[in-house]
Amino acid sequence: MQLNWSSPFSSHRAPAMARNVVVSSQPLAVQAGIAMLARGGNAVDAALATAIALTVVEPPMNGIGGDAFAIVWKDGRLHGLNASGRSPQGWSPERFAGLERMPSTGWDSVTVPGCVSAWAKLSETHGRLPFADLFEPAVRYARDGFHVTPVTARTWKLQAEDRLAGFGEFQRVFCPSGRAPRAGELFRNPEQAETLGLIASSHGEAFYRGSLARRICKAAAEAGGAMTEQDLADHEAFFVDPVSIEYRGLRLHEMPPNGQGLAALIALGILRQFEAKGFEPESAEWIHLQIESMKLALADADAWIADSDFMRTRTVEDMLDSAYLGKRAKLIDPGKASVPEAGVPGCSDTVYLTAADADGTMVSYIQSNYQGFGSGIVVPGTGIAMQNRGEGFSVTEGHPNRVAGGKRPFHTIIPGFVTRNGEPLMSFGVMGGRMQALGHLQMMTRLADFSQTPQDAADAPRWQVLGEHRVGVEESMPKATITGLMALGHEVEVMPPSNFGGAQLALRIDGGYLTGSDPRKDGQAAGF
Repeated sequence: MQLNWSSPFSSHRAPAMARNVVVSSQPLAVQAGIAMLARGGNAVDAALATAIALTVVEPPMNGIGGDAFAIVWKDGRLHGLNASGRSPQGWSPERFAGLERMPSTGWDSVTVPGCVSAWAKLSETHGRLPFADLFEPAVRYARDGFHVTPVTARTWKLQAEDRLAGFGEFQRVFCPSGRAPRAGELFRNPEQAETLGLIASSHGEAFYRGSLARRICKAAAEAGGAMTEQDLADHEAFFVDPVSIEYRGLRLHEMPPNGQGLAALIALGILRQFEAKGFEPESAEWIHLQIESMKLALADADAWIADSDFMRTRTVEDMLDSAYLGKRAKLIDPGKASVPEAGVPGCSDTVYLTAADADGTMVSYIQSNYQGFGSGIVVPGTGIAMQNRGEGFSVTEGHPNRVAGGKRPFHTIIPGFVTRNGEPLMSFGVMGGRMQALGHLQMMTRLADFSQTPQDAADAPRWQVLGEHRVGVEESMPKATITGLMALGHEVEVMPPSNFGGAQLALRIDGGYLTGSDPRKDGQAAGF
């Protein structure tokens, strides 16, 4: 029987409330995490099992060959993990001379993948279960197959039958019947099952210094790519302290650069100069102030954010300086849209998941291949789709994010975490490219300014900055709001929900957690 998967009716997704929770964009991955909690694992084990399973059951959005970031609340403090990879040492500005922008496909878009190192590092430092246990659900899904969910099927078709139509190994592995699998169809990836087994049994060593590393670099060399076994062997995920800003009594924590989380902090630092009282959450006037704050933040992010090792001219502290943010806020006209430029601070396709347990450990985790399946490169015999994070570099001379060897590119993927009075309150994220920093701002104001629940914040209509006066708004945005934004000078484009990412949230409540899972995705919140 051929079913209609168009989902013509809106549905209400009820929040889950429990002492132990997992929230992600794919139900089978959520169940992988729940299984780890049920066998005595902690939130870190649950998050990792979920993340590993997502590489199998939601491959258009992430994979073994992608990058990852995490923020973990454990042992009374936050731990930030940067598992983004560097460019091959063989890259240089000259390699990309004459290009107006970085390639989006092929080996010249591939940086060292960091996901596997994130799994190994988090398990080693904060997990409770044996590393190999975390792979059992993912290996089973890859070997025995899983039924493709509707949102994943739509993304799969878009990427596989359009952008990556010319990549033979990719087509063989991910379109074995000559097309992308449709919603409800069973898909198997036995090569990926074997690869995950090698990673599990070697605690990730096979990927960076073993048989998988050799296969990756052999494929690169045969295609003229620059990645070497030394590039892989040199990779290491590392812990950092998140950066933060206070907003209405809550504190938003983000990963420091090379990620774009700083943009969300800048925008909140500007927006807090304006009082929210008297506004409705969907009023044109309040959304206008958010849009203008985010425009200023994105202008600074595009100009200054890069690998932190290369941000020598303008620092994070410079851009979060209260006086500087106050000056930027004065550029906002409450009655008129603007096209801001970057300031000069003083010199002083993605998956997100969250897991939390009864002991108080909370994990905010995100991983991605960047655009869909990434570069189009699938390493023969492994099922590994390689990311295209190299596209995040600039080719502009003098830019701190200019492409070079051994450098981490600007990253869009950002996990978020909220504390109150130094205690954990909410782990959350909003997947979706440049939508992520905008989504963090929107989740924060709905929580801090309007006390909305995580599910209501996830359900609410969203907006995004498209450039200059152009603004995208979701189809569910009230017509009065759209009219009001246009009256303020915004060029408004009404867009479908698929353009506005997907949020997953877990809010700490008395004795447990209150969750929200975005209806724009196939996801689920579950717990016990």
